Amino acid sequence: MGTNVFEKGSYLVESLSVKSSESKPILIVTPTEEGEYPVLLFFHGFLITDSAYSKLLHLISSHGYILVAPQLSTSIFTSGNEEVKSAAGITNWLVSSLGTILSSNNFKSVPNLNKVALAGHSRGGRNAFALALGYGGSLTLKFSVLIGIDPVAGLSKCLQMEPKILTYNPKSFNIGIPVAVLGTGLGIESKCCGLMPACAPEGVNHDEFFDECKPPRWHFLVKDFGHMDMLDDSSKKLSSCICKSNGGDWEPFRKCLAGILVAIMRACLDDVKEDIQVIVNNPSVSPTPIDVQYEEE
Repeated sequence: MGTNVFEKGSYLVESLSVKSSESKPILIVTPTEEGEYPVLLFFHGFLITDSAYSKLLHLISSHGYILVAPQLSTSIFTSGNEEVKSAAGITNWLVSSLGTILSSNNFKSVPNLNKVALAGHSRGGRNAFALALGYGGSLTLKFSVLIGIDPVAGLSKCLQMEPKILTYNPKSFNIGIPVAVLGTGLGIESKCCGLMPACAPEGVNHDEFFDECKPPRWHFLVKDFGHMDMLDDSSKKLSSCICKSNGGDWEPFRKCLAGILVAIMRACLDDVKEDIQVIVNNPSVSPTPIDVQYEEE
């Protein structure tokens, strides 16, 4: 048995740039075909624009999902607490505004807000976890699955950003929904012979996030790629100067991440588990080598 999640999906998709009630820029990627679609709320990494993930978001959306990627911050002075508060505000904004925005821009796609996944990359992954743990306050939207893509909680175990969510106690997160954590093999490596810090430092990266999650939980390690190698090619030069990078073609990594996210969402939003079972049982189906752990409830 195989899976099609690592290839481009059958839906044509388009993107739309809008602003939230807080005047935060938001990138929406949606199928153009009429229908009702699950939603993925995606938070960007530190000082990365939401548009830098365009290829990854389009791949995911082509499988029949509406992607919402807000720009939480563009400044080094924005605190972690501020970002989580903004993330909560945008989450609540989705309930009242997403469907109206799509229809007013002549899209025939309708968001199914009973099927919503929450995800983020790097600092955005940490923000997604903080939101799911309740640090943003009361939410009017319920998430069905949480996905962290190489999440990072700070510079080191002693230098967590606020709010400090890592407890260093196994299975301590009280999230109440399935969680998937994806890590990169090169994220822990520093640049320039150690003169620059690693972009996903030990003690605050994907390993610790996964360790603190309760089952059901998945852990995927994409061994041959770096912390920012899923970004669009236009960001390659800048990102490879900051983080350890594969240095080659990043498309297999984007296909790998998109496929894993689609498989997880099919399992958790639609109870279609065949794709994720194929990946867990036979990781070699991935476009690039991965290690997989899965623990049931």
